Amino acid sequence: MQMANSNIVDFPLPPAQENFDLNLVADVLVIGGGPAGAWAGLAAARAGARVVVAEKGYLGTSGTQAAAGTGAYYIKPDDPVHREGMVNSRLPIAFGFAETDWIEKVYDQSFINQDLMSRWGYAFPRTQDGNQERWGGLRAADAVQFLRHQLEKHGVTILDHSPALELLLADGAAAGATGWNRRTGKRWQVRAGAVVLATGGTAFRSGIAGGNNNTGDGYLLAVEAGAQLSGMEFSGQYGIVPKGSACSKTAVYGSATLTDAHGQVVSRGKGTTIAEIQTGHVFCKLDKYDDIGRERIQAGQPMTFQYFKRHLPIDPFTQEYEVEHILEGTIRASGGIEVGDGATTTVPGLFAAGDTTSREKLVGANQSGAGPATAWALASGSWAGHSATLFARKYGGDAATRKVAYAGTAGLRPTERARADLDVKALIAGVQDETLPVAKFYRRDGKAMSSALDKLDGLWRDARASLAGDSGLRGADYARSVVRAREAAAMIAAARWIFASAIERKESRGLQRRSDYPVIDDKQYSHVITGGLDQVWVKRKPVSGSAHLHARAS
Repeated sequence: MQMANSNIVDFPLPPAQENFDLNLVADVLVIGGGPAGAWAGLAAARAGARVVVAEKGYLGTSGTQAAAGTGAYYIKPDDPVHREGMVNSRLPIAFGFAETDWIEKVYDQSFINQDLMSRWGYAFPRTQDGNQERWGGLRAADAVQFLRHQLEKHGVTILDHSPALELLLADGAAAGATGWNRRTGKRWQVRAGAVVLATGGTAFRSGIAGGNNNTGDGYLLAVEAGAQLSGMEFSGQYGIVPKGSACSKTAVYGSATLTDAHGQVVSRGKGTTIAEIQTGHVFCKLDKYDDIGRERIQAGQPMTFQYFKRHLPIDPFTQEYEVEHILEGTIRASGGIEVGDGATTTVPGLFAAGDTTSREKLVGANQSGAGPATAWALASGSWAGHSATLFARKYGGDAATRKVAYAGTAGLRPTERARADLDVKALIAGVQDETLPVAKFYRRDGKAMSSALDKLDGLWRDARASLAGDSGLRGADYARSVVRAREAAAMIAAARWIFASAIERKESRGLQRRSDYPVIDDKQYSHVITGGLDQVWVKRKPVSGSAHLHARAS
């Protein structure tokens, strides 16, 4: 494993303009159309920028927010008691990485954004006394769909079903991207003064609701351009679901009786996870809800209870059913692209927002959950869009004419002859073998991780040398084969960065749980930064002086 940043790639020149079916020029290109991407596009457009948003699915219905819905934390203005409570509530479980000033900025911005939504006409639910209920009020797909309408009103160009497959660089700065439309098979290029990555995290296609498109694409795009990641070891986040379901809403199980295969009552969280690993089964009954609680939880978590109505026809409040753990990964954890003030990355002109970024300064080494994660999406999206607009005005005025180079590597531009026998499904299965099993990925062992990393390095070498789209296909079929190849490469890369970081952190802290280093070690109190393509590197970075080390045990 290399210990310094040697992320150097020879970038070939892009093909001629006529090789693209769609050529666009923008001040700001946003890649990803969840809440973070939508807010990035809105912030840029409201500041007067020409904006293009490229979304892998359909903006308004794709992604984990649209599939499940969740509330967004915020701080009430001029309410010091509420402010103190919101800032301090999660510090004890942040394990020393959260920063109070960062938390305040995020939750203040979250309030501003939700207030704007209210002013624009978004119908937040109301409590019995008639007040808006914002926490818990961003109801599933309608919130992101509402933001889509706002983007359209502001003249933003939306490219649906159009994943970005590689970034364009000009003199080391982000200068746009290219991709394919998966439905039409048309190839597109956007030259831009600045780029925002908002592609979400990854659960390695575990089956989590809305997570199929979250394959770590943003990580690969960022590192290919020269950015770095932080906290990728904090990724072993699992959610509880009814066995065979996909909607992991931990809040549902706050008033439940949970038992292992032997009938012993276990606690939610670590208790249920260990119970599944050790006994093979976990069972649940939602028997601690009163009548009002039943009404509220069903209204607040409709996806979970739809499963009971359509697929498991029982009364979960009186009847026992089996649950299991499903990987939520970096979608609900805290690792990702390292960003600074204004959602900047280490690459000029490249900004990042939402689940694709590190959230360590907000939630520390623990899971980002629901409320904090959504607040972060709203806040970081706004900051990224604003920062990208300012950068484009100052440096990106010649976006249409700059000499650009492609940054894409594995899955897109093989170094050797493409191999027809290199099966994308087999590559993804190889990654999932190392990342999905709760018995392997929840509590980690150094020797097992080293073995996994060796395997993943081999998969990367194969992908780098010989993985590409199926040249025997045409049109949309070919476009989808290119996208699948690129997704496989991104998942391999993400897993390598996770395991390299987890091997480097020789302790158990938050979501980093090691059987061979089971306690917190103060000597390990630093960020683990990673990157690199053909050779993964890791390095240490001091934790900010404004972080607060509260917890002393994992």
